[in-house]
Amino acid sequence: MNSTATTAMPDLGTPSLHSGGANAVNRTQGKADRSQLLVTGLKWLLLAVLLLGMAGPLVFILMQAVLTPEGRWAGLQPFTALFSNINFLPMLGRSLWVSFSTALVTVPLAYIFAYALQRTCIPLKPVWRGIGLLPLLAPSLLPGIALIYLFGNQGLFKEWMDGSIYGFWGILLGEVFYTFPHALMILLSALSQADGRLYDAAAAMGSSRWRTFKSVTLPATRYGIFGAFCLVFTLTITDFGVPKIVGGAYSVLAVEAYKAVVGQQQFGRGALIGLLLLVPAVLTFAVDAWLQRRQRAQMSSRSESYVPRPDWRRDGANLMAVTILAAAILIMIAVAIGASLVKLWPYNLQLTLQHYDFDNMDGGGWLAYWNSLRLACGTSIAGTLVIFTGAWLMEKTRGPALLGPMLRFLCFLPMAVPGLVLGLGTLLFFNHPANPFNFLYGTMALLVVCSVVHFYTTAHLTAVTALKQLDPEFEAASLSLKVPLLKTFVRITVPLCLPALLEIFRYLFVSSMTTVSAVIFLYRPDTVLASVAVLNMDDAGDVGPAAAMSTLILLTSAAASLLMHAAGSRWIARAQAWRGARAH
Repeated sequence: MNSTATTAMPDLGTPSLHSGGANAVNRTQGKADRSQLLVTGLKWLLLAVLLLGMAGPLVFILMQAVLTPEGRWAGLQPFTALFSNINFLPMLGRSLWVSFSTALVTVPLAYIFAYALQRTCIPLKPVWRGIGLLPLLAPSLLPGIALIYLFGNQGLFKEWMDGSIYGFWGILLGEVFYTFPHALMILLSALSQADGRLYDAAAAMGSSRWRTFKSVTLPATRYGIFGAFCLVFTLTITDFGVPKIVGGAYSVLAVEAYKAVVGQQQFGRGALIGLLLLVPAVLTFAVDAWLQRRQRAQMSSRSESYVPRPDWRRDGANLMAVTILAAAILIMIAVAIGASLVKLWPYNLQLTLQHYDFDNMDGGGWLAYWNSLRLACGTSIAGTLVIFTGAWLMEKTRGPALLGPMLRFLCFLPMAVPGLVLGLGTLLFFNHPANPFNFLYGTMALLVVCSVVHFYTTAHLTAVTALKQLDPEFEAASLSLKVPLLKTFVRITVPLCLPALLEIFRYLFVSSMTTVSAVIFLYRPDTVLASVAVLNMDDAGDVGPAAAMSTLILLTSAAASLLMHAAGSRWIARAQAWRGARAH
């Protein structure tokens, strides 16, 4: 009977229906194939961008270090010549000592601050947290300028330091201010979760507060402490903003690399020092990866969240410590802002805006500020688009087997490369006559590319964290319904991850406004940036205008951060209201 019906179907005109159904299936399959082809093409394009912006500069800085000017293999001769220099080993020792000392001071201070925010009942926690993270909004040159106004030759408290601010102590104090929020973020995360049962057991056994801290809290956060120590050490040894302002005769590796390239045009020597600066960053990255594998989860399915109980003695002591640290941060920022608004600090405190007349001073004028805004906007828009799309391609789509590991390696590589090294490598790579992209050198486009690559890893991790919270069934449903992946990405993934997108945008904007090291070698007179103008004005002796430009950078970064935070909070509130309405 079935066979009869089947043979009779052609006479009823069924072939046309079957032909149309087959064509529809073919069209759907063709769309799926084109969609997968487009996804694979976008992955290869992302790989090309990362190779161009990261791998190319690193290869060129390595070639500059190990090859002779004629292009022959130089072997160990450049390193031997560098280390045999009578001034090099003392400079290396100074760099290591000031970096170690900064980490030794910063990490305990940040731990106290983070502990007060996470494990006590002090009031106004959001306010203290905001103050603790405030140095992120300022360029690394600002603490150096503030220290000059506080302890310099004409500073308010010059008797306290007796001129020793220009050297080790100035670098130490400035780097503590600069690295404090970075250590604080790590330690806040390390202290954010704890098993309340352990603290209840310790209290039941009559353990003292100090013993509980040593036996429970400290061991649970040791990996965060070590990670913060390595990060602060790396940030200090690769930063040249603070040493350039208040270092004086206390020369360090980062400033020497800058002088070798900008002042002496010794690109080989600068490349060698850049490779040396790469070593601690790579070691820190490797140690952090090792610690991540060894670290065990602090919370299990049976754990109970630890909620601190009010204790006036503990809370009072921590509130006092937080107040002192917050006051130190605010004093540094207030002095820089105040010095930009008075005629001659500290002798003539009459209010004036003369320091903001940038066009009549060295450094780049108002053009530098508008260029920084262009760079920040360009980096934020292009970087958010590229980084979030790239994270989505890696987490939510399939592709060639070898392409995924290559992309992951290149996405994490910028975390291990200091900005000064990346900037120098970008200079050597894009300024080479044989490079077909040589026309980009000195343009705003290259500054945007370098900035996106420099800050890629942190933004990528933010995007991946948001994407992992989405149920894979979104993509599975799209495939079953034959909906193109890119349409799912635009209509579902992007709206759901909008708070993360705003956070990435904010991070890229602020980082681009404040960065110095990654762009110091890449600008031309028409693309000079505000952070570079601060350095140039300080070199010219215009400390007041340098403080004014630093203040503008700080206020602009703060305004952008508040705007993005408000937009993200509003979107989250709307999403929750929409879900509540759907639930009812």
